[in-house]
Amino acid sequence: MPEAVINGFTIGIAIIIAASQINDFFGLGLTAMPADFLEKVPALWAAREQFNPYALAAGAGALGLIIVLRWKFPRLPGLIVAIAVISAIAALAQAPVDSIGSRYGALPSGLPFPGLPDISAARLIELLPSAMVIAFLAAIESLLSAVVADRMMGGQHRPNAEVSAQGWANLGSALFGGMPATGAIARTATNVRAGGKTPMAGVLHAIIILIIMLAALLLITAWNMSEPHKWRGYWATPLAERGLLVLTMVLTVVADLTIAIGVGVVLGLALRLRDAGAKPGAWNVPDR
Repeated sequence: MPEAVINGFTIGIAIIIAASQINDFFGLGLTAMPADFLEKVPALWAAREQFNPYALAAGAGALGLIIVLRWKFPRLPGLIVAIAVISAIAALAQAPVDSIGSRYGALPSGLPFPGLPDISAARLIELLPSAMVIAFLAAIESLLSAVVADRMMGGQHRPNAEVSAQGWANLGSALFGGMPATGAIARTATNVRAGGKTPMAGVLHAIIILIIMLAALLLITAWNMSEPHKWRGYWATPLAERGLLVLTMVLTVVADLTIAIGVGVVLGLALRLRDAGAKPGAWNVPDR
């Protein structure tokens, strides 16, 4: 996987995450946001008159508190503290901002009962091609999430374990009527920034979901994912690498990740073949 493709994909996902939170951050009240980025921007602009200053104050307060806590008290779980404090203030002040309850209603009080789905030869023939495509794309997204996590914390993931665990998780999800699950870059990046570096972080994330004032949290995540401290280094790479990074980023935002990764990998391979006769540079074992 070319480095420029990974960098472009990561920055593109960061842009998508940030754009998806503008509605909540400014309290625009859009209930049906377009999925495509190029359609989302005009929809957000058209809803600018519905701006809610209380939502902006809550989001900006959480954003500022997260930054200050990370700066002054880096070992403190600043994300959780900021979310809890701003949520408590909004609740006590009875601020007119959306909450999880007002947006989605009461949380389920129990778990669904497991059961086998209706399996027949005709159903297998109908769903198998789609299932193969979904499994392939889910594996790619999970492995990309693992690569992003490695870059953030200097780790080394195990690809076979990642894909195997995802397969077993999806088998369990199907028994409970769930949707296909995959590694999520946004939650993975948030977890790593909060100090989670072991498999237990994912377990605790599944047990304790504390997502009040989601917009500010994901805006911070989007900024961290884009790794702005590395932009100067990206720009110092050869022109072809820069072009590949920008192309992958743009396709991730305006098209989708499958097109971005497919085009990026093919072009990256073409660049490698073009430069196959060039003398390789010095390589050192990375310090992990």
